[in-house]
Amino acid sequence: MAVAERVEVEPSIADLLAARPALAMHAQDGLCFEGIPLNAIADEFGTPTWVYGAATMRARFKALADSFTAVGLHPHIHYAVKANDHLAVLSVLRAAGAGADVVSLGEFLRAQKAGVPARDIVFSGVGKSQAELTATLTAGIGQINVESAEELTILSGIAASLGKTANIVLRMNPDVDAGTHAKITTGLADNKFGIAAQEIVSLYSHAASLPGINPVGIALHIGSQITSPAPYATAYAKAANMVRALRDAGQTVSTLDLGGGIGIGYYDEPGMPLAAFATMVRNSVGDLGVNLLLEPGRYLVAPAGMLLASVILQKQSGKRFVVLDAAMNDLLRPALYESYHGILPISPVDFQHPASPADVVGPVCETGDTFATDRPLPNLAPGARVALLDAGAYGAVMSSPYNARPRAAAVLLDGGQAHLISPRQTHQDLWAHEIIPG
Repeated sequence: MAVAERVEVEPSIADLLAARPALAMHAQDGLCFEGIPLNAIADEFGTPTWVYGAATMRARFKALADSFTAVGLHPHIHYAVKANDHLAVLSVLRAAGAGADVVSLGEFLRAQKAGVPARDIVFSGVGKSQAELTATLTAGIGQINVESAEELTILSGIAASLGKTANIVLRMNPDVDAGTHAKITTGLADNKFGIAAQEIVSLYSHAASLPGINPVGIALHIGSQITSPAPYATAYAKAANMVRALRDAGQTVSTLDLGGGIGIGYYDEPGMPLAAFATMVRNSVGDLGVNLLLEPGRYLVAPAGMLLASVILQKQSGKRFVVLDAAMNDLLRPALYESYHGILPISPVDFQHPASPADVVGPVCETGDTFATDRPLPNLAPGARVALLDAGAYGAVMSSPYNARPRAAAVLLDGGQAHLISPRQTHQDLWAHEIIPG
């Protein structure tokens, strides 16, 4: 399902709850996540507040790894740091066994700070600067995914000057439509990412001749929030043919980086069927004798996070508007991608009341500051609390202080305890590093 695609029948709040096993509605405590009442978190830390569940992250990592073990494959899972780069989140996934996929020096340093060794980090991205390549090579990064002939030339010069050898893969653009939102597709010929397939064999041979370069394989990534194995199957068939073509040309190919983009169910649908996905990978590339890499982000962390918010007021102006204290500066995805996030009332009383359509909005001075349109919700009085679901990926990491709104606090649930992992910004924090010229 594409990010902007709408289901024919909007799921009820009961359906949203039933589809999420880490959530439960208790008659007295209200909505609980991983057994902890969200009202208690809001009481202690205020709203808006991000809430992440460590047990959910671990369970999703294990489910993904187990699905491949069941078909006889053992890809190394590199978490895509761009989905959520909080040190606490990175630490949980590192402890579970994940490496990291990064797209900037900042993400590389964050991953290292969280305990990920440089050798377990993959550097992706179309615009790596010379400073970034120098720093990551010096640190001993495990793999660099090269996206152009121009980048390859720059990297060779840097590696040779440092006396280093860069293990690289060439990112092939397979020209495959992932069937997802146009802003998050990455594998079409007119996207900025990767190298045209017809150029891979000659460029790989050239790479093998360059000083400081050790080509080990190819990579591809066709988009994000993909919930069917079909587009992957098309792309991976092209990747398998490319591996064979490179070997026929006398090249050594030991690594195939399958990318990420595994989608989740934002409504009440199941998301990517992992068993079918793993079986497809085995059937497509399982006979190549290569080391497989996988780079999931959203799949691991989106359902493990939510944004708690309080109702400022309801207003009636032709239609009902529910105005929250959270806004597009906190959770940008609905404004940026027209994306859907389920919204659940936290109070058990509100949960039982009849629902009627309402637009759920924030206080930012933009019409785009809208979380939902005509969403079935009960009457919500000022001070009522709601949870915006599946916000663990591309939520806090994309937030900003727009409209001079301090960034929200963040809490990690682990072992039955709620741990503050990011304090709420103060208004003074907003200008603490600004300078007025004398």
